Amino acid sequence: MKRTFDVVFSFLGLVILSPILLIVSIIIRKEDRGPVIYKSKRTGLSGRPFTMFKFRTMIVDADKAGPGSTSDSDIRITRIGRILRKYKIDEIPQLFNVLTGQMSFVGPRPEIKKFTDLYTDEEKLILSVKPGITDWASIWNSDEGKILDGSLDPDKAYLELIRPEKIRLQLKYVKNHNFFIDLKIIFLTLKKIIIKR
Repeated sequence: MKRTFDVVFSFLGLVILSPILLIVSIIIRKEDRGPVIYKSKRTGLSGRPFTMFKFRTMIVDADKAGPGSTSDSDIRITRIGRILRKYKIDEIPQLFNVLTGQMSFVGPRPEIKKFTDLYTDEEKLILSVKPGITDWASIWNSDEGKILDGSLDPDKAYLELIRPEKIRLQLKYVKNHNFFIDLKIIFLTLKKIIIKR
C-alpha cells in the first residue's frame, strides 16, 4: 500500500505542480545562469548511495565552499533560494526520487555519508527503511537553518544541537510505523508548512 501511495501521489504531485516547477526553474536559471537542480549524494535504504534532487538554493559549487550544514544567514544562499527554503519549495523535485523508488513520502530524512558513517549499531536501524521527504524529526525541526544561525561551525552545531533528537525521532519511526502513521505525519507536515506561511 505504501509504495502504491508513493507512486500515485508523487506522479499526481508532479503533474499538478508542473507550472510551479517550470516557473521556479526559469527564475533560478535567470538569477545566475547556473544549474536549476542541485544533486546531493545521500545514503539510502540498506546504506546504498543515491542522488537526491532539490531546487538549487545556493551559489554554484556551494558544497565545495563551506560546511555541509546550512544556517539561515549562510552567504552562499541565493536571493530566490531564501524564499524556496522558507516555504520548502526546494524539496518538490524529491517527488522524482519518490516516483523512482529511491525515497518515500514518509521516512527518515536521508543524510550525507559523513553523518551516516557516525551511526552506532542501533542507529543503523534507520537505514533499514526507505528514506523520506518528511518524518517525525522533520516536524520537530522544520527550520534547521534557524537553529544553526550564528554558529561559527554549523556542522558541529548540527551534531550537538540537532542530531541527537533527530536520531531519537527517526528510530521512533523505524520501530513503530504503518500506513496510518505515515498519513498522520504527512498531515502534520502540511499543517506545519501552512502555519509557517
